Amino acid sequence: MEYRLLGGSGFMVPALCLGTATFGGGNDFFRAWGSSDVKEATRLVDIALDAGCTMVDTADAYSGGLAEEILGQAIAGRRDKVLISTKATFRTGTAANDVGSSRHHLIAACEASLRRLKTDFIDLWQLHGFDAMTPVEEAVRTLDDLVRAGKVRYVGCSNFSGWHLMKALGIADRHGWTRHVAHQLLYNLLAREYEWELMPLAIDQRVGAVVWSPLAQGRLTGKMGRGRPAPSGTRTAQIGVIGPPPPEEQFYAIVETLEAIAGELGRSVSQVALNWVLHRPTVSTVIIGARNEEQLKDNLKAAEFKLSPEQMKRLDDVSARPRIYPYWHQMRTSMDRNPPPTA
Repeated sequence: MEYRLLGGSGFMVPALCLGTATFGGGNDFFRAWGSSDVKEATRLVDIALDAGCTMVDTADAYSGGLAEEILGQAIAGRRDKVLISTKATFRTGTAANDVGSSRHHLIAACEASLRRLKTDFIDLWQLHGFDAMTPVEEAVRTLDDLVRAGKVRYVGCSNFSGWHLMKALGIADRHGWTRHVAHQLLYNLLAREYEWELMPLAIDQRVGAVVWSPLAQGRLTGKMGRGRPAPSGTRTAQIGVIGPPPPEEQFYAIVETLEAIAGELGRSVSQVALNWVLHRPTVSTVIIGARNEEQLKDNLKAAEFKLSPEQMKRLDDVSARPRIYPYWHQMRTSMDRNPPPTA
């Protein structure tokens, strides 16, 4: 397994990271993802570790904390072999302060995650979303306090906009507080908006992308396509699609291009879709979830090869989406910086 630096830090993470949203199945929403119990989760962790996939991602909001509990039991006795990434901010209870990025909630959430995970520290702790009710200074200072207390090693965010992330980085720099080194975000061949603003920001500020849903809820596995609707029992069939989908014909064209490249390489469609994400700029690690051993073993093979420049271009071209303002305008006017043609 290839290891990469996480953003501008000196922390090395594997190119693939095991996701745990499939652990527990604590409610109807998460049961659509999966419902691995401790025994099955332990087996999935075993397979991941054997392949060099030593990072596991979870969150306190996954199945009401059950995913963290199961992960804590699955890694018992081998904490030193596992890098733990988890998140907080989303609602975890019914009280007024059981949500958000306030000092009150973040400290309580961190302590609760440590208990469920049965560990003394968290390797990467991320704000699961932006909380507009809490001053950014309060949230960033709290993260810095937890790092200084030794409870958290590195910090990041998830699902932030460009100005959310840049404001947090600016405040951290101004006060000498711990910076976000990671941004956990949605990125795949059906969702490329990350490239418009957040990727340039990440390049400039050295923030590593931790990618979630690289297979677009299973829509890029080859199970769905022209004349092939979401199979019964899949997450997409049960809870629908996250985010606005591309035009139907473009979706079919993307899947057909993936299938063609998979045939050329003797690889699965999932492996090709994952490999495209793995080799995009700023990507530090890609989260792969799995309902069973077969899915996990197939996805882990995505790190064994690299698409050719020609294959990457075919996927880039077929998945390109019209940019919204001001990105289309910036792309056009940036051409003025090119040297004029010589006579």
